[in-house]
Amino acid sequence: MTSSLLGATGSSSIGRREFVFLMAMIQALQSLGFTTLLPAIGHIATDLGSDQPNERQWIIGIFLISSGLFSLVPGTLSDRFGRKPVLLFSMGAFAVINLLCALVTDFVVLLAARALLGMASCALTVLPLAIIRDRYQGDDMAKLQAFVATVFIAVPTLAPSLGFAILELAGWRAIFVVIGALTLIMMIWYHLRMGETLSPANRINRSSKDLVNNIRLVLGNRDAIGYILGMALVFGAHFGFITSSQQLIGESFGAGKAFPIIFGLMAGSMMVASLVNSAIVERFGTRRVGHTAMILYVIVSLLQVYFAWWHDETLIEFVLLMSANMCLLITIFINFTAIALQPFGKFAGAASSVHTFFRLVVGAGLGALIGQVYDGTSLPLAYSLLAVGLLTFVLVLFSERGRLFRRFART
Repeated sequence: MTSSLLGATGSSSIGRREFVFLMAMIQALQSLGFTTLLPAIGHIATDLGSDQPNERQWIIGIFLISSGLFSLVPGTLSDRFGRKPVLLFSMGAFAVINLLCALVTDFVVLLAARALLGMASCALTVLPLAIIRDRYQGDDMAKLQAFVATVFIAVPTLAPSLGFAILELAGWRAIFVVIGALTLIMMIWYHLRMGETLSPANRINRSSKDLVNNIRLVLGNRDAIGYILGMALVFGAHFGFITSSQQLIGESFGAGKAFPIIFGLMAGSMMVASLVNSAIVERFGTRRVGHTAMILYVIVSLLQVYFAWWHDETLIEFVLLMSANMCLLITIFINFTAIALQPFGKFAGAASSVHTFFRLVVGAGLGALIGQVYDGTSLPLAYSLLAVGLLTFVLVLFSERGRLFRRFART
């Protein structure tokens, strides 16, 4: 057992593999909060009295937006009070609110509950990143995050199929019960096996004004801000795909009940990309891999525009191109996260919160907009993917001062 995996305020018996799996599963709980519901959103909207086709997308969108809006809170709190108590509280709230969602009988009330659920979920993404950053940095962090992402992706890959199975067997309300139960299991596991990773010496025992200043420090860091904003834009287009995926694949392309399987296969391709990334990142460097993925993302997006506009696009063509886009997305996410958090040490919680805030608020807001302009074709999505790819390229050039493909300086 390496010292890097010992709790900072107490010992921990957790090993590297268990640590990776636990961090991934905690992050995946937030993803379960919306990917498991994808096959059921039509049933939910109908049962609760919503009759507008695109209105159902808010079941996903409001969850993501709320999560982003409050993602600044858990990181800064954890920088002051420690990672463990903040994460345990958030996991408990996430479990309870999911169970309450199973009892809702009105669509508007469900949306309000989903907003509360998003608030509770934000720590599930923010704090695992901060915990990893407590122990690793640079290419080492990128490699570990790649392993975490591999496990993390496996969960939403299977989630739509899991949601469909629960829907068929017990109805959509049971989906919330299952998510709540899984969260309680993860909460107990984390409490028993993980120590605190932020030492008392590195805690920021200052006023709320100082915590806000830490956020301003993150936003003012040129080396990080281009990656933070670029990631937000890329995820925005991806969220646009997620919110309209059931309508696009299941209805427009006529996949019907095969939608969960197709979505799972597409998401599964991201696991392959994550494994490839973990195998090559130490050899080529985080920036080289991330920047290459960003350029390829633009090229694939151009192909998506071509097939959506000039070509009579088929389901298989859409799936192949979108799968390639998703592979590049996870490669960008892994490497851009490591680059964005690299300049920060004891401010890792605040930095992770800012990163997640922009990724979810800008991303979910943009995703909701893309979902709402869905017109029965993949063209709005294709244009969005290309636009965010080009903007991300410009933002990265700003952070890198016009010079791509550099390596982290060795410390």
